[in-house]
Amino acid sequence: MSKINPRPDQPVVIGIDLGGTNLRVSAIDPLGRILARRKERSQFDAGPGPTIERISTAVSELQAELPHRPLRAIGIGAPGPVDPETGTILAAPHLPHWHDVALAHEVEQSTGLLTVLDNDANVAALGEAQYGAGRGVRNMVYITVSTGIGGGVIVDGRLLRGEHGAAAELGHMTIWWDGRACPCGNRGCLEAYASGTALAERARELMANGRESVLARHKKNLDAVAIAEAAQGGDRLSQELISDAGTALGVGIRGLIHLFDPALVVVGGGVSLIGAPLWEPLRRVIEADAMENYPKRVRVVPTELGDDPGVLGAAMLAREALDSAGSEEVGGQ
Repeated sequence: MSKINPRPDQPVVIGIDLGGTNLRVSAIDPLGRILARRKERSQFDAGPGPTIERISTAVSELQAELPHRPLRAIGIGAPGPVDPETGTILAAPHLPHWHDVALAHEVEQSTGLLTVLDNDANVAALGEAQYGAGRGVRNMVYITVSTGIGGGVIVDGRLLRGEHGAAAELGHMTIWWDGRACPCGNRGCLEAYASGTALAERARELMANGRESVLARHKKNLDAVAIAEAAQGGDRLSQELISDAGTALGVGIRGLIHLFDPALVVVGGGVSLIGAPLWEPLRRVIEADAMENYPKRVRVVPTELGDDPGVLGAAMLAREALDSAGSEEVGGQ
């Protein structure tokens, strides 16, 4: 990243992507440029306390790295469902010890900085729409395929939040009505077929039933990265798993295209980086749509922002909160 010298009077905010695999904390200027960052493995099993400590430490380190740019606010994208109004994680399926955690309040108390929170995939959709593949697009669907599957929908230039702030839980669309069990408690969800967690679970099940695979070497560390590497090396089971995941994603995305009629569907998250073995079956399903106008009108593309749509979108939340707080202060004078 090239050295940048923004004006000292421009506020810098913190964007945090609290993902199922990684915790990313970045200091971001008003132009969406990342000035400094921290990234480490998520350790959700330890509970909220240690994560809040690690966030506070990362914020202190970033402030020390940018001594002449005071940090003003924090935005957090967290696994849902969440309550954006109160900044609370309600009951995320992948976070067993995180129920009714007032994360925004706790981080604000720990850091002394104004803090807001929203669903991680919604936040990533904002980042992609503002800075990535969705620039200039008024109707867009963003889907992230990682440890779990989430998404965000931009309609007429605005994020679709729904009546209770829980719209666009795209990973929990049913693509097979009596299918595999999902961590959310339902069956047949897209997440149960195409997420990184689902890839690893299916691999273990098939090997337990006698399928041979080099994945048997991994056992404890079996994940989507190991499956992608094995597939590239010619492992048939891994290749089948990735092809099936791509097909499932194609089914889900085709349904989203029918539902929202977007100009663009952006696919991000670590699993999406597997490349052609995943994308080819995904595109085949969409292109085979009997309602032929849809695949002709809609572009389906990978993210342009790599790992960063979440932190960039979270920074947008922080900046909006900062502007709102400033407006209220002026109005109250």
